[in-house]
Amino acid sequence: MTDRRTQLLQATIAVIARRGVRGMRVQEVAADAGVSVTLLYHYFGSREGLLEAALEAVSDQAGRYAEQAAAGATSARAELVARLVGELNGTDEVQTNSAAWGELRWASVFDDRLRPAVHKLTAEWVDEIAELVKRVHTEEGTTGTRDAGAVAERLVALVEGLSGRWLTGAVPPEHLQELLADAIKIELP
Repeated sequence: MTDRRTQLLQATIAVIARRGVRGMRVQEVAADAGVSVTLLYHYFGSREGLLEAALEAVSDQAGRYAEQAAAGATSARAELVARLVGELNGTDEVQTNSAAWGELRWASVFDDRLRPAVHKLTAEWVDEIAELVKRVHTEEGTTGTRDAGAVAERLVALVEGLSGRWLTGAVPPEHLQELLADAIKIELP
C-alpha cells in the first residue's frame, strides 16, 4: 500500500470513528488527509470503494495490533487471551479502529455493497480464532471437547458486543477485559 493511500485510509477511519458512515463526507476525509477530493477518487473510485478499502484497512490494523499483543505469549491459550483482550485495550488506536469497525459492520446491515466485505473479514477473524482454539485443545490435550468453530464464533461475537459497551462509555475497558478473560475460561476450561 502506498504511503498516500495509507494516509487516505487513516483519515477515512478517523472520520468514520468520529462521524459514522452516514456522517462521513468525502470532502472531510480529503481535508483531514490534506489532499483533493479528486485524488481520493483517483485511489478509490467512489465513496463505496473508499468504504470497502477502509474495512480492509481496519481489519489489517486489528491483525497487526493483535499480533503485537500476543507477541510474548508462551502458549496457545495465552495467545488467544492476548489477541481477544487486546481488542479492548483502551488505546486511542484500538478505540478508533473498533469504532470504525463497529460502524462499518452496522452500516452493512443497510448497505448490501458492504456486506460481502464484512462477511469475508468476520469469517477470516473467526477462522483465526478457531485455529487458536484448536491449538489450545492440542496443547492442553482436550482435542474434540468443544467445537473450535462454535467457540470462536461465540468469542468473536462477545468481543464485538463488549466493544460496543466500551465505546459508548457504559463500562470501562478493564472490566470488559476481565469479563472476556472469564468467558474464555468458561469456553475453554
